[in-house]
Amino acid sequence: MTLTPRTALITGASRGIGRAIAVTLAAEGCNIVINFNTNADAANECVQLVRDTGAEALTVQANVAEADDRTRLVEQTVDRFGSIDVLVNNAGVAPRIRRDMLEAPDDVEYDYVLDTNLKGPYFLTTLVANRMVVQVHDGRSADAHAIINIGSISAYTANVDRGEYCVAKAGMAMLTKLFATRLAELGIRVYEVRPGIIETDMTAGVKKKYNRLIYDDGIMPIDRWGQPQDVARAVAAIARGDLPYSTGEVINVDGGFHLRRL
Repeated sequence: MTLTPRTALITGASRGIGRAIAVTLAAEGCNIVINFNTNADAANECVQLVRDTGAEALTVQANVAEADDRTRLVEQTVDRFGSIDVLVNNAGVAPRIRRDMLEAPDDVEYDYVLDTNLKGPYFLTTLVANRMVVQVHDGRSADAHAIINIGSISAYTANVDRGEYCVAKAGMAMLTKLFATRLAELGIRVYEVRPGIIETDMTAGVKKKYNRLIYDDGIMPIDRWGQPQDVARAVAAIARGDLPYSTGEVINVDGGFHLRRL
């Protein structure tokens, strides 16, 4: 399936995995909505990369944790391009302070992480799914639509120094199943792409630890860092419709970490 002239809304698209997804889908022919929260300079850099592919780009500053921002994000996307065909829930944050979960003094970090990583995607997906339903009823092919959630191996890998993040990603896995079940009758497909250890700003602070796990301890059959482009290619395959008889699936992009080998 060609992505032209479909519109992809990508949250947290200014850097890292989100930027790689934006540029990859643009190269496939999508119009791209680059959502960002605070880093306008990075978002503008992403705009240029998207336009270099020949695609159109729109930036929208919006905090997905905020209801009014979510509504505005959807409205501005539809106002500019007329439809939302692909939603990529990529925006995510890590706890600002890593600490043992038994030593967390309050719920501030929990709310910060869950609001962005789970509550935001849940309600943004509700808004976008309702828009997609209207588009299908208006005659736009259901096959043109896809919702793609960027999860994490933290959905099933316990890390007691950032329990909030693990809980949020476990919730993302169920969010995917719920929307896949609800939207299947309309032909709208929903997936989770589940990255492993990806080389981004989020992992830069623990690079020494992950180097040891990857290269010394051999925790993954494919013994290298994952790159944002690895995730983007999986998203592009879904967006193209390469998996037409699947929904609710988890696509692992983790170097085989999920095999849990002895």
